Amino acid sequence: MMPCYQLPISQMRRFGLALMLPVALLGAFVFPTQLQTATAQTSGANRPLTIRADVQEYDAKNQVITARGNVQMLYPARQIQATSAQAQYFSKERRIDFSGNVYILQQGGNSIRAEKVTYLIDEGRFVALPQSNRQVESIYMIQESNNDGQTAKPAPQAPAFKPSN
Repeated sequence: MMPCYQLPISQMRRFGLALMLPVALLGAFVFPTQLQTATAQTSGANRPLTIRADVQEYDAKNQVITARGNVQMLYPARQIQATSAQAQYFSKERRIDFSGNVYILQQGGNSIRAEKVTYLIDEGRFVALPQSNRQVESIYMIQESNNDGQTAKPAPQAPAFKPSN
């Protein structure tokens, strides 16, 4: 084999291109420059569930979408928006697992903050778990009314909460 300093310029360019092309293609898949988007169809009326993330993978055998990095989910049929570090959509089980700084907002102002949240689509139920030594935070908007159907007066001021040691 001839040393590279003795190869003609055209052969060196071809050799460099042959090395760079696989690296460039790999970079396009591993380090995308924009958010990847997947839309999953739910059963019945085929309502879209949109997931955006830095990287997404699809396991066709198990029918699981894994999204990582700046995950944003929009599910208009259920009026749900969510953000997290990672999400997995299990289409066979009809379940979404969120992890890493999860924030879920429903229309009307209800929200959940947790480290991990599982959303069971068919049941319309959330199961939230905190980070160790922390708690899950939920905010629920409650519409209060009296017997006449009018909005009730505000409740009296409660004493300040003092955490136990």
